[in-house]
Amino acid sequence: MDEILAKKLIFLADKYENLSFCDEDPSQFLRWYNIDTQIADVEVCSFIAAMIAFGNRKQFIPKIKEILELADKNNGIASWIKSGAKGFPKGNKKFYRFYSYDDFLCFFNEISLILKDNQTLGLFFEEKYKEEQKHLCDLISDAFPNSKIVPKGKASAKKRINMFLRWMIRKNSSVDLGIWNWFSEKDLIIPLDIHVLKEAISLGLLSEKSTASRKNAVLLTEKMSQIFVDDPCRADFALFGLGVDTNR
Repeated sequence: MDEILAKKLIFLADKYENLSFCDEDPSQFLRWYNIDTQIADVEVCSFIAAMIAFGNRKQFIPKIKEILELADKNNGIASWIKSGAKGFPKGNKKFYRFYSYDDFLCFFNEISLILKDNQTLGLFFEEKYKEEQKHLCDLISDAFPNSKIVPKGKASAKKRINMFLRWMIRKNSSVDLGIWNWFSEKDLIIPLDIHVLKEAISLGLLSEKSTASRKNAVLLTEKMSQIFVDDPCRADFALFGLGVDTNR
């Protein structure tokens, strides 16, 4: 890895990995609930925020808030989900982009089925991870067989799932929570979307014809592990931050 490029990426990661980065980012919802006393709510809130975080921020952030504000009238997001998402409309009308209210109710129901027999999402996926020889992002995808909202497919980069995992697993971060200590941050996959892809191509980290695929997400992660040893997803702050920074 080129030394000048490595230094640039470290500088950018230092620049963007801070709480001010959260102001217009879905990671602002990581601290909607108290991490010490409301862990189930923190995890469910973060997962829902991650799954909705695609498209225009000015459109999806209000939608996340709409769900959370409704849930908070009913004892918080985890309790609300388990009680059937009271007050959330039914029907085929679109709630966000191409997903309907019924699509979201199906998504909420599958979360509810997990929470029914497990105190938290983290406990459920920890047990699943011990039982099955799969990457954690694939285990999460498989746990939602009926939901259109959770990314699926072997070739998919599963960006939103990997972003959620970055939030849950990376420790010693001013942004990420690092509450799932049973999975190593060195085994995370960089959340690859069009912003990260564009910057990775411009910096020569991926070829010009690269797409936001699982293969390229793994390739980029491997390259970033040469710089951010044991914590390749720190590069996500450098690349994504650069991609969305209008004042760069």
